[in-house]
Amino acid sequence: MCSPSAPAPPDPKDTSQAQTGTSVATAIANAALGNVNQVTPDGSVTFGQSGSHAFHDPYTGQTYNIPTYTATQTLSDAQQAIKTQNDGAQLNLATLANNQSDFLNDYMAKPFEYGVGEHEAWAGGLYDNLNSESNAQSIEALTAQLANRGINIGSEAYDREMANMRESQMSTRDRFMLDSYGQGMNSAMAQRNQPINEITALLSGSQVSHPSFVNPNTSSIPTTDVAGNINQNYNQKLGIWQQQNANSNALVGGLFGLAAGGLAGAPWKGKS
Repeated sequence: MCSPSAPAPPDPKDTSQAQTGTSVATAIANAALGNVNQVTPDGSVTFGQSGSHAFHDPYTGQTYNIPTYTATQTLSDAQQAIKTQNDGAQLNLATLANNQSDFLNDYMAKPFEYGVGEHEAWAGGLYDNLNSESNAQSIEALTAQLANRGINIGSEAYDREMANMRESQMSTRDRFMLDSYGQGMNSAMAQRNQPINEITALLSGSQVSHPSFVNPNTSSIPTTDVAGNINQNYNQKLGIWQQQNANSNALVGGLFGLAAGGLAGAPWKGKS
């Protein structure tokens, strides 16, 4: 009797091809099941197969066609009308900003300056506008006060009092000029930046609205455990072979045992 032959190892590529094919098919089915169309009051999202691409397995040499999908967003009529109006407004703002920005080439070519002359013109004009009337009233009041005291216009005492009044007013004006230098510079800077800020505001209102993409329904294809499948299949066959081989050995051993027992129990016949 012959013991059974050991099982031949399974073909690794056949095992891998079968597992990979099943994994690809499962992933494609899961992706199709997950592409659920959505309908809301503001619009809808629909999925459709838009093509496919070939995936070549370098190990098994098999090529699989993997479908590709496209998600299409459609707004409701009301939402589409709002979007159209917003897009038009943003385009108008962007166009206006572009037209208004032409003059910045010459405008920004001149560096910002704020010297003594600019400050005197700004601060002096501001102070005079605020205080000219009150200063004149103070002089008139002083003139009346001096007249009541018997000090007439043109007298030495009158001229001295008027000089003191004007000197006090001028001192107040000079302090204002000095104290307001920073404020004057900030005002000049704000005036210079005003057209730039306006253009920037127009650009901010005309920013491109990025579309809200739908999160894709992705299905990953698990890695095929080629070595595990091959070894598991081989170990199963090897276990069966070992069991068959053990059974065969046991049978042969039993037969030899029976034969040996028969020979021992037979009577011995010699020559007479």
